[in-house]
Amino acid sequence: MSKTTMKLALLLPNQGVVFGATTVGELLELGEVADRSGVFDAICVGDNLLAKPRLESVTTLAALAGRTRHVRLGVACMASFPLRNPIVLAAQWGALDNLAEGRTILIACIGGGAGKAQFSGNFQREFAAFGVKPSERAARMEEGIQVLRTLWTQDPATFHGRFYDFEGIAVRPAPVHKPTPPIWIANNPHVFGARPDVVQRTVERVGRLADGWMTFNATPQEFRGSWDAIRDAARAHGRDAQHLESGLYFNLCLNDDRERGYEETQRFLRDYYGQEYSREVVDRWGAYGPPEECADKMLAFAEAGVDLLNIRFVSYDQTSQIRRFTEDVVPLLG
Repeated sequence: MSKTTMKLALLLPNQGVVFGATTVGELLELGEVADRSGVFDAICVGDNLLAKPRLESVTTLAALAGRTRHVRLGVACMASFPLRNPIVLAAQWGALDNLAEGRTILIACIGGGAGKAQFSGNFQREFAAFGVKPSERAARMEEGIQVLRTLWTQDPATFHGRFYDFEGIAVRPAPVHKPTPPIWIANNPHVFGARPDVVQRTVERVGRLADGWMTFNATPQEFRGSWDAIRDAARAHGRDAQHLESGLYFNLCLNDDRERGYEETQRFLRDYYGQEYSREVVDRWGAYGPPEECADKMLAFAEAGVDLLNIRFVSYDQTSQIRRFTEDVVPLLG
């Protein structure tokens, strides 16, 4: 299989601090290792406020901004986006972009969980605590993105929307990245067997509003189909689809014994999410086993159009996994 120019991101397990997979110090050190390696284009962290407790994402990225110099910094999927006041977030993310000297990438999503966990008890309680109706989450995400772009490009700024209304306000300092830090949308049009009209709204939203798209749990063929539809939607809205980026959230566990790799993956995911996943889901969500097999699967996604592979090492030994990935997998990717 041919080599690739696909970029790599490292997803740090900031939820792992809560259940013992890592410590705060180890997490920040992993960020430094990734930055020095020259292998990774970006570092991401996860996000939730109450439903899945973890080190808060923006604060964690601010700490990483002070300990890195090269990698982009982002949230793999800001599940709390509909719950956050976008005026406050504009100030927070603007400050982060200044601390990181323009190296941030914001990936918004509608939150509420995925698959069997979608709007389970914890997510219901989280949305209720913030006074947000689950039925409003997509609309709030769309309007929140519009608010961010308005506040980051106008000084003073005026906005009249369904949820937010303001005149003559300014968020300073403005972000370093111009005109705004990249704003992606994370969604999964291929996962839930949604009605065709729902799938169409999902891909249209990315094509209309976002600078990029992040997804997970897809086959290369499914990824390609959704990505083509998103770029078609962007062109339909008069946008240059060539400037959009795509990303895939990808679990990885390197082990010469494939079954042991699978068992370690299952253990990590069970501890991380509090539920068991079928082998089919685990297989769709990433790769486990010897380096050669894992590299082949990654290259298949590169050929399907993935620009940024967002790798989460589903292992309790993050340092060894990163080292082996750098030594044994990266050379196979080109």
